[in-house]
Amino acid sequence: MKCAPNNMLSWQLTSRQLCDVELILNGGFSPLNGFMSENDYKSVLENMRLSDKTVWPMPIVLDVNEGFAQSLQKDQEIFLCNHEGTIIALMTVSDIWKPNKTAEAIAVFGSNDKMHPAIDYLHNQAGDYYLGGKLTKIKMPAHYDFTELRKTPAELKKAFAQLGWEKIVAFQTRNPMHRAHQELTIRAAKQNNANLLIQPVVGMTKPGDIDHYTRVRCYKKMLRRYQADSTMLSLLPLAMRMAGPREALWHAIIRKNYGATHFIVGRDHAGPGNNSEGNPFYGPYDAQEMVRNYEDEIGIKMVPFQEMVYVKERACYVPVNQAAENETMLKISGTEFRRRLRDGLGIPEWFSYPEVISELRKSYPPMSQRGFTLFFTGLSGAGKSTIANAVLAKLMEVGTKPITLLDGDIVRQHLSSELTFSKEHRDLNIKRIGFVAAEITKNSGIAICAPIAPYKEVRRYVRQQVESVGGFLEIFVSTPLKICKERDVKGLYAKAEAGIIENFTGVSDPYEVPEHPELEIDTSNISVEEAVKQILLKLESLGYLSPMASKQPEMEYA
Repeated sequence: MKCAPNNMLSWQLTSRQLCDVELILNGGFSPLNGFMSENDYKSVLENMRLSDKTVWPMPIVLDVNEGFAQSLQKDQEIFLCNHEGTIIALMTVSDIWKPNKTAEAIAVFGSNDKMHPAIDYLHNQAGDYYLGGKLTKIKMPAHYDFTELRKTPAELKKAFAQLGWEKIVAFQTRNPMHRAHQELTIRAAKQNNANLLIQPVVGMTKPGDIDHYTRVRCYKKMLRRYQADSTMLSLLPLAMRMAGPREALWHAIIRKNYGATHFIVGRDHAGPGNNSEGNPFYGPYDAQEMVRNYEDEIGIKMVPFQEMVYVKERACYVPVNQAAENETMLKISGTEFRRRLRDGLGIPEWFSYPEVISELRKSYPPMSQRGFTLFFTGLSGAGKSTIANAVLAKLMEVGTKPITLLDGDIVRQHLSSELTFSKEHRDLNIKRIGFVAAEITKNSGIAICAPIAPYKEVRRYVRQQVESVGGFLEIFVSTPLKICKERDVKGLYAKAEAGIIENFTGVSDPYEVPEHPELEIDTSNISVEEAVKQILLKLESLGYLSPMASKQPEMEYA
């Protein structure tokens, strides 16, 4: 069915909302039977409990924009649809409210630092109003990939019963599994005389994570390294929030709903990395302590595990606290592993199995074979388009990859002609550029973008979109405003200062300077040739290009 019959209001679910709806409808989020009421929401923030005192650490609400919220009344029914317009559920709206997002961030994530991906999502992507209300299933979300591995809680419990499994240890992951993970999970199952459920998340994870298609192919290869009658692989369509301790407790409750009796919580479970000051958001074992405090009440046993290291002298993996000081402990960090994958370097068999690495190399070839985006940003007249066209010419001369130029004026003419220059429309314009750039990058091409892009939050959004599929280089063209005005052949600055043009960056609208661009170029003191050379050298240093000696013809800035 398509939204919305009989002129009923409908809401198109975001990717995260669609994950939430699926787990509400299939029982993965039991006892929830819909999106939370305002009372439940407030109780979860304050006490990690629903208003009836049931333990539940994560707010599950339907976020919508102000216009849609104001069109609704309590007890009104609306259809919830996927991106194709297919109706998934009927929602009876019981609550409509505007939340305090800062208070929510601090309560749920322990911080309001937007370096946390879920806090950034909360403030910059989620709607400003929340809806609560019961859901009635119309049609479960359709999946066409790995369908044999997508079991509902009821189906998984039935499978356990048929196999005679009574104790099940569940393992959560959003990353590829290597030999340390295998050793950890086998130890956890043996110590608890239980069978093993490997249940990776295949909904939304942390921006930049390896895509779930690649990961599941790796899991299937890894599964062959386990004892066949004691281990099962099943996929979880969860949208993670990376909330550390609260997330771990949430994951434990979800696994209980799927039939697990035990749940592995390792070091820094569901941690998002470091904050803006370079420190971890959560302590390494905070999540274990959180789940331990509630395990009796929620009815699932927490299995704690420390970081696993390979001990050379024993030729095996052990928990780090069981390795002696005089023993040689070997490990490869995530950063080092990605570097080796990126540069096509060897990865030792003590770290991972060859068949797993082979799958990863299919999706993540050496940098020279990957696509990337060059994202120029700066004031009008800074020289962005001139440099972008010069880089385009040089890369076309090399001829290793297809290249697309997404210049600001070109995009405005062909992709965003109906948009104004309001902040909302400027952000939408940049998001469109980011979408196209990500598609080009994903398909091993080069996207060269040259908009003004004055707002840092939407630039961060584009970076996340592109970096999930390839390389992204932000190039801040920092030419001073005075020089930009002197180059203003179209007279735009003069018109803006006279009030003829509204919302003009640098005059009546701010430009937010990039904080950590890959390159900064001031075209008032270097030539076009020198600017292009800096960019090419940067691409070479990152491995995207082979060293080149060709000279760029002399050019002047427009």
